[in-house]
Amino acid sequence: MSDAAPPFDYRALGPQEADGEDGWYSWNLTDRSRYNTAVLGELRVRGEGASCRLRMFPERRHTNLGDNIHGAATLGLIDIALFATMHVIGSGNAGPSVTVELSTQFIGAGDPGNPLDAVTEIVRETGRMLFLRGQCVQGDEVIASYSGIVRKMKPRQ
Repeated sequence: MSDAAPPFDYRALGPQEADGEDGWYSWNLTDRSRYNTAVLGELRVRGEGASCRLRMFPERRHTNLGDNIHGAATLGLIDIALFATMHVIGSGNAGPSVTVELSTQFIGAGDPGNPLDAVTEIVRETGRMLFLRGQCVQGDEVIASYSGIVRKMKPRQ
């Protein structure tokens, strides 16, 4: 077994207050040079009953030529949200899991001046697979709808 620090332990970081609301936790990797934080920036997460909400704070670097949130930034948030959901409301400890499928429908343009949330629920969880669905939203506006499948791998020894 490795003595290396785990990539993250969001509950050990303690609740964060984001936008004046309680119940938010940091969702940033210990190694901040990895994709999640290096590309998407600061992320926050919280459980909301049967759903998990992952929030990003868009910056100019996340925009396209139309001054909207770039679809790739939205897709990146969605992919990370699948794993956040597994840890926050699912079984949690699945080791180095992988996305098997991600289907996304872009519905509206994201405003880079407001946080972008991926709100995800678990449809079904088995010993090796996790089936999820959700929406990316800004307030009451739906930016994208998605469904995904994650294959849970055995934890590394």
